[in-house]
Amino acid sequence: MSLFKARDWWSTILGDKEEFDQGCLCLANVDNSGNGQDKVIVGSFMGYLRIFSPHPAKTGDGAQAEDLLLEVDLRDPVLQVEVGKFVSGTEMLHLAVLHSRKLCVYSVSGTLGNVEHGNQYQMKLMYEHNLQRTACNMTYGSFGGVKGRDLICIQSVDGMLMVFEQESYAFGRFLPGFLLPGPLAYSSRTDSFLTVSSCRQVESYKYQVLAFATDADKRQETEQQKLGSGKRLVVDWTLNIGEQALDICIVSFNQSASSVFVLGERNFFCLKDNGQIRFMKKLDWSPSCFLPYCSVSEGTINTLIGNHNNMLHIYQDVTLKWATQLPHIPVAVRVGCLHDLKGVIVTLSDDGHLQCSYLGTDPSLFQAPNVESREVNYDELDVEMKELQKIIKDVNKSQGVWPMTEREDDLNVSVVVSPNFDSVSQATDVEVGTDLVPSVTVKVTLQNRVILQKAKLSVYVQSPLELTCDQFTFEFMNRNPDGIPRVIQCKFRLPLKLICLPGQPSKTASHKITIDTNKSPVSLLSLFPGFASESDDDQVNVMGFHFLGGARVTLLASKTSQRYRIQSEQFEDLWLITNELILRLQEYFEKQGVKDFACSFSGSVPLQEYFELIDHHFELRINGEKLEELLSQRAVQFRAIQRRLLARFKDKTPAPLQHLDTLLDGTYKQVIALADAVEENQGNLFQSFTRLKSATHLVILLIGLWQKLSADQVAILEAAFLPLQEDTQELGWEETVDAAISHLLKTCLSKSSKEQALNLNSQLNIPKDTSQLKKHITLLCDRLAKGGRLCLSTDAAAPQTMVMPGGCTTIPESDLEERSVEQDSTELFTNQRHLTAETPRPEVSPLQGVSE
Repeated sequence: MSLFKARDWWSTILGDKEEFDQGCLCLANVDNSGNGQDKVIVGSFMGYLRIFSPHPAKTGDGAQAEDLLLEVDLRDPVLQVEVGKFVSGTEMLHLAVLHSRKLCVYSVSGTLGNVEHGNQYQMKLMYEHNLQRTACNMTYGSFGGVKGRDLICIQSVDGMLMVFEQESYAFGRFLPGFLLPGPLAYSSRTDSFLTVSSCRQVESYKYQVLAFATDADKRQETEQQKLGSGKRLVVDWTLNIGEQALDICIVSFNQSASSVFVLGERNFFCLKDNGQIRFMKKLDWSPSCFLPYCSVSEGTINTLIGNHNNMLHIYQDVTLKWATQLPHIPVAVRVGCLHDLKGVIVTLSDDGHLQCSYLGTDPSLFQAPNVESREVNYDELDVEMKELQKIIKDVNKSQGVWPMTEREDDLNVSVVVSPNFDSVSQATDVEVGTDLVPSVTVKVTLQNRVILQKAKLSVYVQSPLELTCDQFTFEFMNRNPDGIPRVIQCKFRLPLKLICLPGQPSKTASHKITIDTNKSPVSLLSLFPGFASESDDDQVNVMGFHFLGGARVTLLASKTSQRYRIQSEQFEDLWLITNELILRLQEYFEKQGVKDFACSFSGSVPLQEYFELIDHHFELRINGEKLEELLSQRAVQFRAIQRRLLARFKDKTPAPLQHLDTLLDGTYKQVIALADAVEENQGNLFQSFTRLKSATHLVILLIGLWQKLSADQVAILEAAFLPLQEDTQELGWEETVDAAISHLLKTCLSKSSKEQALNLNSQLNIPKDTSQLKKHITLLCDRLAKGGRLCLSTDAAAPQTMVMPGGCTTIPESDLEERSVEQDSTELFTNQRHLTAETPRPEVSPLQGVSE
């Protein structure tokens, strides 16, 4: 039994496929019975009116036949039901029913039955008003301070307030500037009508102002009105709340104070009589209805707020006192006294679920039996504990994090990439420069042998590749409430022609790398079919690639040696073709049945070019931080000038502006210029980060080939160098990578226990420069060259004792020795070439995708 679920005292379902709204529920002693018990009155849009008097035999029982006092088909949709003193000559309560074109007032009475069928109830029409305009909602009260009777005010959908003094029509007034109707309420203390207009502001209109304003029924001014007898309708006060209101309600503490409560779409407001905000509460969910009422504590108000998460929250002012779960989404909520039970909460859903409930829980009458005391044998407990721990340990060794399936093919994901491009490109940007952007269709197949409750398919590709749809959700009819979530991944490769076209080879280039193999050279035509025309001897040893956006890469294969050269004008553009060459060489020799094929890299790792890309990316980050700080200062200055100008304009005797308007205009232009600069810098930073990722992939690939690292070690390098998918000012690439590399240097690549004892800073902040990061990257390559190997196990933190053939020097411990190693290793791993000027273009990314 949950303490936070509403306790069902009585409930029923009204009709079949009927609809209800917040005005369709009312609680009152509508039959004027002597015991003063409230009755539940419900009207529906289908035209049915029902009156209930719940009397459950025990808590949780449904509606019995005798609980329904009356059910009438009124033929017209019921918009709102209210109970009040609506008939002249008597102070007894009567029922007012609002239809779209009619207002009806009924008397409800019951007569004692002479047989076992019980009491009989009936409705008698007292009077009705046919409306000339379509009604929206209504409110009632003692307008103008009348005693012993209630008047009714109806708001039409075109903004007219129609006041009825019981059996007679009084007057009608149009609200100024009306567009759409909002909630309507009456405050007896200030004798005012309150509503929320389509301008998203609360408006208050005095009843006396409405009564003496120009008659809304008269289209033309008479001579008497021209002389001044008719007055224009003027609002008493307004308050802009910035959102549309769902409902409005007035609650009085006493005769001298009252509060106006407004339920918005995202906020809950409490206002004073004069429109000043007493307090407001921001809601973290979407509300559906509310009901304020006086609290037991003096000077406070309790408020029931229902939301679309099937929850009912109880606030005391702005403090949440209780939250309870309902079986439906309430559109109307009331509190009343039913069957001598005070404080019953009555809720109604839009599909007719009517429930009477209370908060808390029922007392439990169960008492645990006494346990026979016996002496504990601790030796037997120790033996049993060891056996259980052994069982748990064996289970953890045999199973992973996710539960093992009975069959491997219980759930399978396969991907088929179409060999041809789409006839009509689905790309958002059809052209990049002078190149057309193609698109390809990927077919994902899900096969399952077990019962699934819900399957969610996510497809991911790296930028600049894009998807027309990356999320798919499949709901199944067979429900499995005890199901366990499982994750299946499937990687696939996309065709190279998706971002690369055949191009003209270039003889010269600024950046070159050479890949060595242990097998005879292969014709580039067999590796890259479709990127070159067949020659007579079927031996193509040079090939050009043209990326969408303008970058060009040339691939050369040696005819005599077992080497391949990749060259380009931009360093980061080398990665994709290099990676694609290695993958295609491996696939080629696997098809030939060769198992000992291997690639290697014997040149120097081009760290200098890599460091230049890091410096450029970091410079853009610092520039963006400065621009944002400057923009914040100019925005503060702009608001300060606005406040001064506003104070001057509001002054009855305004002082000279003293060029404040000129200063405001200049500051505004600076704010716009800085905002454009920030946006431009963000675009440049995004392009720089994509280039940096491509260069990082290339450096990791070269280090792996250089030191012949295993797949697990390369994965550790990728996790350290590429921890982020997005680069932000709060968490940037430089500080994250520096922390990861420092951790590797102090664990698996450490030399002594002194380095292992150093702790990393738990907080990542943007560094002052990139010198520390570049030093750590150089030191990482140096320790890998001297025999260090990457590992994540706890035993890897031991001092390195591995020595490569030929011997190596010891790793220095002092900072001075570290700097000397940095200088030497920089000469060892640096390629003496410089980057040329960068041009904005889409970055080349891996042609791989992941679906799960």
